Amino acid sequence: MKLVQKSSGSRNRRAPNVRRRRQQHLLDVKVRSRKATQHRIRKVLVVLSRVMLLAVLCSAVYLGAREAARRLVFENRDYQLKTIELQTDGTLQREQVLKAADLREGENIFSVNLARVRDRIQELPQVDDVEVVRKLPGEIDIRVVERKPIAWLTNDKEISDPFVSDAAFLVDARGVLMRQKKLLPEYLGLPLILGCSSESLEAGKVVESLEAKTALELLRLSTRSFMQMRFQIREIDVSQSYCLLVTDKNRTRVTFGLNDLETQLQRLEQFLVYCDNSKQELETLNLLVQRNIPVTFTDTPAAVINDTIEPPVEPRILKAIPVDSPAKAASPPKARAGGTPIAKAISIQRKRKD
Repeated sequence: MKLVQKSSGSRNRRAPNVRRRRQQHLLDVKVRSRKATQHRIRKVLVVLSRVMLLAVLCSAVYLGAREAARRLVFENRDYQLKTIELQTDGTLQREQVLKAADLREGENIFSVNLARVRDRIQELPQVDDVEVVRKLPGEIDIRVVERKPIAWLTNDKEISDPFVSDAAFLVDARGVLMRQKKLLPEYLGLPLILGCSSESLEAGKVVESLEAKTALELLRLSTRSFMQMRFQIREIDVSQSYCLLVTDKNRTRVTFGLNDLETQLQRLEQFLVYCDNSKQELETLNLLVQRNIPVTFTDTPAAVINDTIEPPVEPRILKAIPVDSPAKAASPPKARAGGTPIAKAISIQRKRKD
């Protein structure tokens, strides 16, 4: 019995000791967690303060640099745009280019957006390429390469003078339509492309119809040395959807297909060489046909002259018919042939008798 009581008493003593240890451990954990939280908060505050300090410094530097740039650069009279140098190889006017670029003298040279100026000038239908250069302290150079028109293009099937017609547009080798405010004399000799009824013509637009593109390709291919001298295209009718009706400076009419233009030009060159050797002139030629090509020749100049000069064998003689038949007026008395009166002759014998 004594042993049992001793063991139970020792157990009772251990129980409060374990509880105390547990409570002390909990208190230590709470103290440590609070210290850790405070330490974390301090770190966060230090980081935030450093970030804010860095942001304030960056803002101060930015605002200071901006103010310095405003005073030293953008409001500095030494950097005002004083000269705008324009170089162009065509008919564009200075006022037209500066208006399109929205560029004027007197503004600050650093406030000019060169890329925007270049894009605005590039939008002009006549411009092929443009270069804009800034030269300090107050000069901007603009170099413009204009499109070179190679033909006139119109929707009409017939046009007397494209130079004065509102329905005719100039077109370059890439098919870009344009209108020139100043027409040069060399534009009068450009070929005329007729009958583009499927196109809605507008300055700055690129032609899209197959017939118009084929006509431009034919003009490009016909600039070879021999063809340019022997076959100079004056008119191309594209009103037909399957062929091109081409007329040259000698009024020769040649029909081209829309495909394989190089082969057709080679056959045309063979016919021209034959005409030169035989001293004949082409009148019509149909290159749509690959075999037994239809061709006609004009009369020789000698035959034309003979037909003009030689009279017919039996000329017709027509009776002349008077237009008016006035009443016959009374004829005056006939006068003598001589102007002076003739004296009456007197015989000499009678005077002697008296």
